Amino acid sequence: MAALLLGALHLPAASTDSSPVGLWKTYDDHTGQQRGTVLIYERDGEYFGRIASSVNPKDATERCGECTDDRKGQLFIGIEILRNLKLSGAEYNGGTILDPDTGSIYRCRFRLAEGGRKLQLRGYLGISLLGRTQTWLRAE
Repeated sequence: MAALLLGALHLPAASTDSSPVGLWKTYDDHTGQQRGTVLIYERDGEYFGRIASSVNPKDATERCGECTDDRKGQLFIGIEILRNLKLSGAEYNGGTILDPDTGSIYRCRFRLAEGGRKLQLRGYLGISLLGRTQTWLRAE
């Protein structure tokens, strides 16, 4: 799940602090450095996210060669990495997240924190204990 970062799409209606819709800064798990941004949007009551940008210029031409589904061969910038998350109480769950570096797809869930300024995302295999959490920051 190292490359949770970039994608291009128009922002839907203005986002609010109680909604995950909008642009989020992502960070490298190991270095803590910013990797890029993910645009989260809503479609038919479900939430999705595309890589909007990357700090690594190479990502503009890199493709998901490791992907095994409909995303195989897609450019990293613009690839949909979050799919089918639904709001359930205070948490968004039931969806998946793609690591475009490896082509691996994980179950995921997230919740908003600090008045919607942070998004705490957990990607996992099987049960939530077998995974990792990342914190994304809302882009201004």
